Amino acid sequence: MLKIDDIRSGNQLAGARLIRLIENNEPSAIELLKLLYPLAGNAFMIGITGSPGVGKSTLIDVLILEFRKLDKKIAVIAVDPTSPFTGGAILGDRLRMQRHATDKSVFIRSMASRGQTGGLSRATKDTAIVLDVMGFEIIIIETVGAGQAQFDVAGLAHSVGIVCIPSSGDGIQAVKAGILETGNLFIVNKSDLPDAQASFHDLSAMLEMKQSSKTGWQPRVLKTVATNGTGVKEVAQTFLSHLDAMKKDGSFDAKQRELERFYFHTLLKDFAFEKINLFINKSPDIKHALTDIELQKEDPISAAQNVINKLCRFNN
Repeated sequence: MLKIDDIRSGNQLAGARLIRLIENNEPSAIELLKLLYPLAGNAFMIGITGSPGVGKSTLIDVLILEFRKLDKKIAVIAVDPTSPFTGGAILGDRLRMQRHATDKSVFIRSMASRGQTGGLSRATKDTAIVLDVMGFEIIIIETVGAGQAQFDVAGLAHSVGIVCIPSSGDGIQAVKAGILETGNLFIVNKSDLPDAQASFHDLSAMLEMKQSSKTGWQPRVLKTVATNGTGVKEVAQTFLSHLDAMKKDGSFDAKQRELERFYFHTLLKDFAFEKINLFINKSPDIKHALTDIELQKEDPISAAQNVINKLCRFNN
């Protein structure tokens, strides 16, 4: 049976077991998380996002090396897309980071997005709590990098790095999607490709036009070639500089409260969804409503409203 001391001691087998229970939504895991939460809040959470194919996993692989040179304990949560047919995930990111498998100060976990909007599941935050209590100083969350995920990662991380590549149009799309409001660091990866300098200047110009942050931190633009490590040291240093800046100007505590609010709202939605599913599975009203709709005794709008009214009164 898992105990808090198993997690606090940094036991990776115990941590992996608890994370598995979290992914399976086991009640015992939820009870342990209640006890672990007050012990968390010490890790620096970094979000890495960007479109598929920009080299996020390769960048993180080298970023781990740079943080390890500083003797930091690093954990990575790689959120992979879930198959809409099988519910399984590709889980390919962990395969790219196998060189760290024997390093006891590195913990890498691939997780399925489980169909969540934006590709981030509640299990991601729950896992981060476990890793935080295990003593990992830096936790990197890599998102699927599509759509809403680029916004949602800001609700999980203190500092967000957005990765793009030259000539991809990512810079213009970032402005259209409002991504400039999310990123604290913009990384032009594969900068040995043509037009890298142009992409760098475009992003820099867009950031200059952006209104100044309330915290005083001006987002940086850096160029990297993750395959050979070029520029990755500067990325690691910039993330740590952002952490220092937040602690100096007091915005770190404000960001921490923002993350807690995001987590609370995520839990509310998740628990409510579980209740809805329970209601749907147990209530005969759903079948009756569908029958009435098929027999044209009631329109779908009225039927849905009636079911929701009953749901609000449902108590398991």
